[in-house]
Amino acid sequence: MFSHYRFVVPIALVVTLTACGSGGNGANAGGPQPPPTEVTVVVAQASDAPVTFDVSGRVLAYRTAEVRARVEGILEKRLFKEGGEVREGQSLFRLDARTLEANVASAQAALAKAQASAEVAGQTAKRYRQLIADQAISKQELDQAEAQLKQSQAEVESAAAALARARIDLDHASVRAPISGRITRAFVTEGALVGRSEATHLATIEQIDPIYVDFTQSGAQRLRLQKALLSGESKRARLPVTLILEDGSPYPQPGRLLFSEQTVDPATGTVTLRAEFPNPNRLLLPGMFATVRFAQSELGAAVKIPQRAVLASPQGQFVYVVGPENKVAAQPIQTGGFSGSDWIVTGGLKGGERVVVDGLQKIRPGAVVNPVAADAPAPNADKPAPAAPGKQAAASTSSR
Repeated sequence: MFSHYRFVVPIALVVTLTACGSGGNGANAGGPQPPPTEVTVVVAQASDAPVTFDVSGRVLAYRTAEVRARVEGILEKRLFKEGGEVREGQSLFRLDARTLEANVASAQAALAKAQASAEVAGQTAKRYRQLIADQAISKQELDQAEAQLKQSQAEVESAAAALARARIDLDHASVRAPISGRITRAFVTEGALVGRSEATHLATIEQIDPIYVDFTQSGAQRLRLQKALLSGESKRARLPVTLILEDGSPYPQPGRLLFSEQTVDPATGTVTLRAEFPNPNRLLLPGMFATVRFAQSELGAAVKIPQRAVLASPQGQFVYVVGPENKVAAQPIQTGGFSGSDWIVTGGLKGGERVVVDGLQKIRPGAVVNPVAADAPAPNADKPAPAAPGKQAAASTSSR
């Protein structure tokens, strides 16, 4: 009797475990399917779109002036802080002025001498005019007196000009700033002889607020733009110029297009354009490179989509579009340039389509997805997240 039950119990245990195992597999086979993949979509809109171009540009100073020594002398003192801001007319360098002061004194003496000679010549000519009436002197003597007076007067004017020049040279002993701006380091030091045979370059001043950015546009691109404007295919855009810095960040201040040269460089086939930007914080410095984004024309009723939504294949460009049943389909498109950071779509989309912009790696054509609008509000972070199924089961077991 005892041995009979010893074999029955293990068999019953095996049958029970097998039933439990088969029940578990059946539950997994008939369990809930995973939710559709969540993707971010934007609705393609047709509207006026400025056609923008991104080109490389170089930052240039608004004005540049070289500070030079205009007279010969020994540099005595530097009167500014290198790399600082200076004002127009501010004294920057002082030269030894003793020789120049002596030149002024000599010119003053020469002028006084010339004035005295002219006074004597004037008195002689006056006296001769009275004597000629009485025929006390000849006409030739009067003519010589008149000529001597004119020569003396010319010598006075020459001496006066020499004095003015000497005073100008003395004034140049104090080298002043021709413009306001930021000054570079000094290129000469105290004690150096400057201005002997040439106007020695002492420093450079650059005005950098506002500041220029020069960039180029190909002649062929400009020709296509002009044709589109003349045919009415597009209209002229009146938008500010934006700047993308070398680190990829946008410059916060918008600029304006100043001019476009009317000649094409035969060596490069490009046209030079210039934009002006405010630079109150001195963030832009001459010599920097940056990307200029500007618009010269605008298309009407154009479809725009973000750049990241456009994919490429050997057959061309395409996007993923979410259909009415939230099924994904690949839609071939044609693009025609940029509008800011968006592609301008010239074919394949009419507007109103839901285009996938995020989650492209997780989907394929025909897949069902859960589309979420790009501008939809984020889920409420304060709402508690639901407990995992395993934790729920553990909690119910412990409660029992």
